[in-house]
Amino acid sequence: MDDTIADIRGKKILITGAAQGIGEATARLCAARGATVLLVDVKAEKGEAVAASIRESGGQATFHALDIRKDPDVQALFAQLGETHGHLDVLICAAGVLLGAFLQPEEFPVDTFDFVMEVNVRGTFLCTKYATPLLARSQRGVMILIASGAGVSGGSSSIAYGTSKGAVNGLGMTLASHLASRNIRVNVVCPGGIATEMKLTNVKDAAEKQGRPYEEMLAASNLGEPIGVARLLAYLASDDGDYVRRTLFTR
Repeated sequence: MDDTIADIRGKKILITGAAQGIGEATARLCAARGATVLLVDVKAEKGEAVAASIRESGGQATFHALDIRKDPDVQALFAQLGETHGHLDVLICAAGVLLGAFLQPEEFPVDTFDFVMEVNVRGTFLCTKYATPLLARSQRGVMILIASGAGVSGGSSSIAYGTSKGAVNGLGMTLASHLASRNIRVNVVCPGGIATEMKLTNVKDAAEKQGRPYEEMLAASNLGEPIGVARLLAYLASDDGDYVRRTLFTR
């Protein structure tokens, strides 16, 4: 394969939710392909371990602990990165939570709904808000938001999760038109059933609710692997992804 295709060597790529799941797989792949990767997650111990593992394998990676719900903290981190790195080439917003699965509306705790919306929607917005000037400096910035088939093409086991991912999709479509004149491309990626920690927990919850064996439910789910989505994200991060627009769906 021509190594100039989907070339991300030297690109500065920030990934939220990088301590596990799709975010971790993407961080490892992008670093292996020569990008400088900035890992962001609220889970400090796991995030530090992933970054250290990447460096031990010869990649360039730093970890930054951050609760993306907190405006001053997000603003401070991106200001710091502007001073140390000058610009960003790519922002990948992969941080997200799923809570309240299989609850009816009258059962759904309001604080749980608010928390999911704060992480998935507010957190994504804050990262895009403060990353935009840094992406604009690159002259060819890329912003990739991770939504889901839930709330975009179908429902969800969680009212809050489905609602939040529909909002992320709407945010991405709106940002695309706002940022095109600043040479920032915006894509939304909607993964399907992927074997992340979050999805595996969801399958376990479904098995318990239905009184079925977990292994049976897991096999029936036919989940894909995070690396499959990571390959798509790495392509979108490259200049070769420039002709791709709007929302993409994976298995």
